[in-house]
Amino acid sequence: MNTLPAYDGHRPAVSTAQLLKRGERLLEPDVYRTELGGRPAVVKDYRRYRGTPLSPVARLLVRREARVLRRLKGWKHAPALLGTVGGLALGMEFVPGETLSRVQGASHEVFDQLQLALSRLHAAGITHNDLHGTNVVVSAGVPVLLDFTSAWRSPRWLRNGPISRQLRRSDMKNLVKMRQRLTGQRPSAEQAALLAEPGWVQALRGTWKRLYRHLKGQA
Repeated sequence: MNTLPAYDGHRPAVSTAQLLKRGERLLEPDVYRTELGGRPAVVKDYRRYRGTPLSPVARLLVRREARVLRRLKGWKHAPALLGTVGGLALGMEFVPGETLSRVQGASHEVFDQLQLALSRLHAAGITHNDLHGTNVVVSAGVPVLLDFTSAWRSPRWLRNGPISRQLRRSDMKNLVKMRQRLTGQRPSAEQAALLAEPGWVQALRGTWKRLYRHLKGQA
């Protein structure tokens, strides 16, 4: 993987690659399109954190995402992992297409595929945890999930626990919201009941909102 842009010690100097997104927020990587091993690729680059106290966290993010993509090798609904560089950059297959949020007239078939893909992901003990229109690319009619930075793989003994169930519920809830927004299809009564948040989640959310309002008022 010797086609990474040069690194000047502070930020990657992207000259031989197409910058897709400059990381501005904390632990947000630079993302660019390039070639790795002769294949079109997308690289998530955290190298600006090299030698800083946040370097171990950035390395952990790269390892976690690489581990998930390795688990999903050969699955048409996720990009192929091409490798990592120095522990601070992650290379993956470039998937041509349009993000779901930009697709004109997204079909019900695409959402049916996406729902099935999400169900299979959950059956493997993996939740995406950041599902929205810009993290799904429709390539030749097939939805492909992107950005597994926040993904979580639960061990078998935790998969039926309340936290795992809530993470799966959140993924599906985001899918239903996208489907309704882009196709106008509302969830069925059965879906709405399955996706309704349990009381403990509502209580936690309410507590956080009250605390946030209090802290904001004290600022």
